[in-house]
Amino acid sequence: MKYYAKPLTNLINQLSKLPGIGGKTAQRLAFHILSMDEKDAIAIADAIVEGKRFMKYCSVCGNLTDQDPCSICSDATRDRKVVCVVESAKDVAAMERIREYNGLYHVLHGAISPMEGIGPEDINLKSLIVRLRENDIDEVILATNPNIEGEATAMYIARLIKPSGIKTTRIAHGIPVGGDLEYTDEITLTKAIEGRREL
Repeated sequence: MKYYAKPLTNLINQLSKLPGIGGKTAQRLAFHILSMDEKDAIAIADAIVEGKRFMKYCSVCGNLTDQDPCSICSDATRDRKVVCVVESAKDVAAMERIREYNGLYHVLHGAISPMEGIGPEDINLKSLIVRLRENDIDEVILATNPNIEGEATAMYIARLIKPSGIKTTRIAHGIPVGGDLEYTDEITLTKAIEGRREL
């Protein structure tokens, strides 16, 4: 990109670091940002800085939040006897969109994947076990993604929890194998939560 000025090249390079953004898309976005009103471009930059500076992980569930504990963990109207285990904060948002689930969450920040060198100690699993031990939980819903890593993670967690006597369920497979919760439509997610089964 020697034919672009240094600031434009830098902007394209930074945008191309985002997931799903290749070189041509980064270039298109960079030119769009430069053609915007300065106040709109600054608003985007400010939103990125504000998000990075003020968002953190909830000390209870691991969800992304700007307050600790997060609004879900702080909500006294939620069912505190049910915990839904998900892989990422995006999955919490997906579950909340269906408006069918009223329990709490636990975000793992990943899934067990021996191929990528990710073991149980590399995800937010210890705090889940402590949480289950210290609270009166009736059911754990395993809502990891229905792919090889998600299934392995769900089975591993189920084996850990089983001796405690806590009911352990897995969301039903209305979600296609290999799919991600964040891209699943509300109807499919509703069916999946309704059809969960005990492991």
